[in-house]
Amino acid sequence: MAVGLLALLDDVAGLVKVAAASLDDVAGQAAKAGVKAAGAVIDDAAVTPNYVQGFAADRELPIVAKIAWGSVKNKLLFLLPAALLMSLFAPWLITPLLVIGGAYLCYEGAEKVFHALLPHEAEVHEASLEPVALEPTSLEDAKVAGAIKTDFILSAEIMTIILAAIEVDSLWFRTAVLAVAAIGITVAVYGAVALIVKADDAGVWLAKHGRTRTGRTFGRGLVKAMPGFMRVLGIVGTAAMTWVGGSIVAHGLYEFGFDWPEHVIEAAAHWAEAAFPAIAAVAGWLATAGVDFVFGLALGALLIPVAGYVIAPLWRAVKGVLPKRKTA
Repeated sequence: MAVGLLALLDDVAGLVKVAAASLDDVAGQAAKAGVKAAGAVIDDAAVTPNYVQGFAADRELPIVAKIAWGSVKNKLLFLLPAALLMSLFAPWLITPLLVIGGAYLCYEGAEKVFHALLPHEAEVHEASLEPVALEPTSLEDAKVAGAIKTDFILSAEIMTIILAAIEVDSLWFRTAVLAVAAIGITVAVYGAVALIVKADDAGVWLAKHGRTRTGRTFGRGLVKAMPGFMRVLGIVGTAAMTWVGGSIVAHGLYEFGFDWPEHVIEAAAHWAEAAFPAIAAVAGWLATAGVDFVFGLALGALLIPVAGYVIAPLWRAVKGVLPKRKTA
């Protein structure tokens, strides 16, 4: 009996080792896939703080929590099942959806640049799009609804990138990787957002209650630095969104046989590596990101009139034939 018990314990130990190895593989794949989605993740973290600006300090974290919960539901309840179904029954859709998502990122990036350079014209363009309201009952609900809508689009791109990066065909493994990556990315993004939006409050507290002069000086400096930091964060988010979108579209076009954008990007990287051999890896990455950004910005600029003169009128026409919701 003792021998049987020892054999059972040995089998249990073996199963635990296998499970631990599987968990390590899942975590490793999730981390690897998350890195490939870094551009969209950075944009998500850079965009979200703007949705809490203008609210009282005691409402900032509750608003971030609402958006984070909406992001979790977006990823786990809607996007994860859709991604798994697509991988099972229509894997050929992954590349086209990546291209569409990448094009949207390019459009968003170009629109932000357009708004910075020509704010009046950009506002006219935005007004012509007639965005779909979710009938919020307050300004806070409106901000949360808008943030969750933006998060859904970015999360769809993130989940598709992660799905394309998973190197194992097992359905449960794909499910676990997508779930772990989705939760990890959401915690990282909205944890960072919470720290960002409360940094100025922390600075005010330090400036008033810091026990040392250094602490109080640091608090005052933090308060003064946050507006500039937010502007820089917005620029970084726009740049990341645009170059990631350009990279995704260029690679997708290569898969469809349109290889010239990819060749231009590769040629720029090779030139930079040869021109700066001491920092070849960094130079190659900067050249690749720079050309991706230019390509994405050009594509996004082309899509701005398409959105205003083609997509918006079509959407209004569709809304015109849909039955109107009855109001109480």
